[in-house]
Amino acid sequence: MNFKPLSNHIFLEPLEDEKVTKSGIVLPETASKERPTRGKVLAIGEGKRNEKGEIIPMSVKVGDTVLFKKYGPDEIEIEGKKYLVGEEEDVLAIIQ
Repeated sequence: MNFKPLSNHIFLEPLEDEKVTKSGIVLPETASKERPTRGKVLAIGEGKRNEKGEIIPMSVKVGDTVLFKKYGPDEIEIEGKKYLVGEEEDVLAIIQ
């Protein structure tokens, strides 16, 4: 699978947080109704253009783990696996 997002779009693999109750029971990701808010960047576009037509470089790079807006990116399914596609503005932080 080879993707090249356009403009300032980002292609993400959602990462689920492991949920543990106070008593130490690990809940499977299927028990959570919430959408993930972390993801791994799989592909990025070249960046958005400013008023002069110059490309503004992206702040994230392929391989970064990012924190994004809960309902920002759109969910898509490819070959039975879920991915997210959003814009750079949907990303709140890079997790280091």
